[in-house]
Formats: sequence, structure tokens, C-alpha cells
Amino acid sequence: MDTKKLRQKILDLAIRGKLVPQDPNDEPASVLLERIKAEKERLIKEGNNKRSKKSAKTSDTPHYGNVPFEIPDNWVWCRLEDIANIGTGATPNRLNKEYYNNGIIPWINSSSTNCTYITEASEYITEKAINETNCKIYPIGTLIVAMYGEGKTRGQVSELLIESATNQACAAISLIDTNIKAYIKNYFEGNYFHLRKLAEGGNQPNLSIGKISNYTIPLPPLSEQHRITTEIEKCFSIIDIIECGKADLQTAIKQAKSKILDLAIHGKLVPQDPNDEPAIELLKRINPDFTPCDNGHYPN
Repeated sequence: MDTKKLRQKILDLAIRGKLVPQDPNDEPASVLLERIKAEKERLIKEGNNKRSKKSAKTSDTPHYGNVPFEIPDNWVWCRLEDIANIGTGATPNRLNKEYYNNGIIPWINSSSTNCTYITEASEYITEKAINETNCKIYPIGTLIVAMYGEGKTRGQVSELLIESATNQACAAISLIDTNIKAYIKNYFEGNYFHLRKLAEGGNQPNLSIGKISNYTIPLPPLSEQHRITTEIEKCFSIIDIIECGKADLQTAIKQAKSKILDLAIHGKLVPQDPNDEPAIELLKRINPDFTPCDNGHYPN
């Protein structure tokens, strides 16, 4: 059983509205979206948020043209920038030691997204680096998407469990309504390969803040999001057990093979037959000059 593909299939069903049943009594996702947009607009007016350059002041749902797939009637398509603030960071000049020496502010790079949660810094920077560069400290709970990176890094998503600044290879996603964070994180995990394909560039294709901000999200009703998250956790816990069982089984198989071979070379795997031609006769036939020696000469 390919458990990686099974996990991907579960996430794919989840983001298409096919993992759990819809409940007609759920508040439609369109109402949730309008509430989030209104809250974002309020924060902008109070000066706590900045408006995206491309965002309109109206809360009307934008037209998306050809959407990637069909979603249930009580879901709604939106862009990530409709429901979150998206930022990034910088790498303070390495030649300026005042940006790093005795730094106490956590700073991460895109490789930190290799884990589901980020619990430690890649490096530490100083307050001076924060004040004089484009670095910004993001709060616990911020989702981090790797925009650059070799191998499997680009497109990975993780979550901050520490307050931290980032480099320019990370997109920091702060959701207006944190209740939808688990679903949005699952959505990015389920769309890992699709997101990677959006990267541009030559030998080292990269994503951009613009592509992340405009990424389309199929938003379910909040109640269904909770059901989806619970079901994913339940399915993944079963897969974890299967994977542990597979690992234990593979270990047992290796140990059994080793034991069988050990018994075989010590003459204990099958019974001896006194009618068999002695092995020394076989050796003499193979090599007529063979001279038998005392078994005691051989080390244990």
C-alpha cells in the first residue's frame, strides 16, 4: 500500500467537498467570506492592515472564470488575499555583523517548512536588523509557504509555533479568521504539486507573493471545515498506524531472513541424512589436490 498516495487522495477528496457529507443547515460559505472581508476592511480602516495594491475596496466576490474543479453549492471560491494578509521577509546583509551578533529574534528560511510545525529558528537576528531591513516578526500560528527551494522544498507549507522573522523565500500567511486555518493548511498540503507548477524562472523556478496572494481557494462552510479537519485527522491517524506496522513488519522480515541464513550455514535449517555423500568427497571432486584440515584451525 502506497500510504503517501493515500494521504494525497484523502486531501484531494477533502478540498473537493467529497470527504464528508454536506449539511443544508450549515451557514453558507458565502456568508463566512463576506464576514471575513468585512473584518479585513475594518482592520484596514483602523490602520492595522494594509490593502493589497490589486484589491478592490468592494466586498463583491470576484469572477474566477474557469475554476479548477466543481465544488458543492454552499461552498464559494475566493482568493487567498480575500481571507488573509500575505507578507514575506528578507535576508539581512551578512556583512553587517550588527544584524546577527548576539541576535535573539528567531529568523527562518524556506528549509524550515520541511516539518509540519516550525519550533526552532534557522538563525537569530537583532532588533537592528528588524528596524533597518524588510524583516518582520510574524506571530505564532502564521502559515509559512516556501516560494523558493531545491528538491521538494518549493510549495511546502508549515505553521509557526514560535514568533519569527523570515527570509524572502517564504510567504507568511496570517488568516483574518484563525478558525479556518486548519482547512487552509490542508488545502495547501493537498495542492502541493499544483502550487509547484505555478513557479516561474529558468534553472531555479520560484513562486512569488503575487501568485500566492491570488491563489484560488474553495472555501467550505465553517462547520464543514471542522468536519473535514476531524475526518482528515482520523484517516491520517489510521495511516500512521499502518506505516508503523509496515516498518515493524519490514524489521521482522529482515530479522527472519538473517536467522534463516544463520541456521542454514550452521547446518541447523534442515535435518542431515546419513546416506548423503560427505562434503569432503564433493570437495575432492572439485579440487583433486584438496587437503582436508582440522576444523579446529578455523576461527569461530
